[in-house]
Amino acid sequence: MSTSGEFGNPLRKFKLVFLGEQSVGKTSLITRFMYDSFDNTYQATIGIDFLSKTMYLEDRTVRLQLWDTAGQERFRSLIPSYIRDSTVAVVVYDITSALALSVYAFHLYNIIGQE
Repeated sequence: MSTSGEFGNPLRKFKLVFLGEQSVGKTSLITRFMYDSFDNTYQATIGIDFLSKTMYLEDRTVRLQLWDTAGQERFRSLIPSYIRDSTVAVVVYDITSALALSVYAFHLYNIIGQE
């Protein structure tokens, strides 16, 4: 596999981790970005899903590695390992949920702990 992009520019890789409680829309956001589509059916992510997209931005070829994490509580202990070496952490939450702020705080604590 080549590590250079078009025109000889080095291929830059960015790891984006999507975090949040289950059924808040992490997978839907990723699906919309990757395939420009929306699926009305809900299917829980088990563990983690990985997707990759190569794009040409500002005269550079970049590869985005999207990590779609499971939102169930039983997978929360894995979050610090998912965040490690990430470029971006996106916390998705439901603004109508009282639980959302505590889950958001949990993810924020883990993100700050990785710096």
